[in-house]
Amino acid sequence: MEPKKYNYPQKIWTAGGIIALLILILLFTRAIFNVLLLVLVSSLIAVYFRGVSDYLREKTKWKKSLTLVISIAGTVLIIGFISWLIGAKVQAQMADLMDDLPSLVENAEEKITQSAVGRNALEYISSSGGQEGIKSTASIFLKSTFGFFGDLYIILIAGIYLTVDPDLYKRGVVSLIPKKGKEKTAEVLDKIGVGLKQWLKGQFISMAIIFSLIGISLRIIGFPMWLTLALITGILNFIPNFGPFMTLILAALIGLTIDLQTTLIVAIIYLVAQGLEGMVITPLIQQRMINIPPVLLIVSQVIIATLTGFWGLVVAAPLMVIIMILVQELYIKKDF
Repeated sequence: MEPKKYNYPQKIWTAGGIIALLILILLFTRAIFNVLLLVLVSSLIAVYFRGVSDYLREKTKWKKSLTLVISIAGTVLIIGFISWLIGAKVQAQMADLMDDLPSLVENAEEKITQSAVGRNALEYISSSGGQEGIKSTASIFLKSTFGFFGDLYIILIAGIYLTVDPDLYKRGVVSLIPKKGKEKTAEVLDKIGVGLKQWLKGQFISMAIIFSLIGISLRIIGFPMWLTLALITGILNFIPNFGPFMTLILAALIGLTIDLQTTLIVAIIYLVAQGLEGMVITPLIQQRMINIPPVLLIVSQVIIATLTGFWGLVVAAPLMVIIMILVQELYIKKDF
């Protein structure tokens, strides 16, 4: 049977329809991209709970439902115990930090203006509209989809459903694929799950090491609020490259209330810790986990965070893990 032949106007209308459909798909994807990022964060929570559950089941041979309950309840209990152990001290330090933050900024400005270089830098920033640019950039990187607490609600609810029955959603995705690609799709989804689990494991190890390095170093020099700063640094190290830098700025502001020498020592501590983390710790961890090229990660963080805000900065790394697995499985291997 000969293929149906189209005349010239029909070809134009067909091509136009395809282009219009692609544009609609791109616009729709752009509109829901922020929501998809929240779902990805929820998936990371589910991957964590399922990973702990699988480890327990492998070691104990207990039922999946029991190990899953232990995984969730154990995590809550551990967080509660740590909060009880150091929570009062951290809470007091955090309250003091929030109260003192405006004065810390003013004090930093005073210290900077004491030198000619600092005065020239502030004058240049003020005259060139740099302050507005910094505020605008910060607002872009820190914006959220439904407000921070609204985002958290969506993440937690979706995370619970994904944790309880991830196979239901996996089957749903596979059902949308043509028959010849179902088996490969299921295989790729499994590999994405393993890749995210490996990435999470590496991040938790890195966070614990950075928390210990910063905490011990700041405690040795008798730096105020050392425990809070170490805890914040460890948590923010979940965001590669940019997370610890946020805490460095905060630590420098506190250091300026003491003297410039202390501020310099704190900056060196953070830079050395991050250097060790970036050039020694992370490469050693990634040898057994999953490797993301540093430049590719930084570029993806900037692009995604600029488009979507805070959550884009958080999930840029796991998103790159997913993309790398998809490229490896669907393009490089070419066996779909």
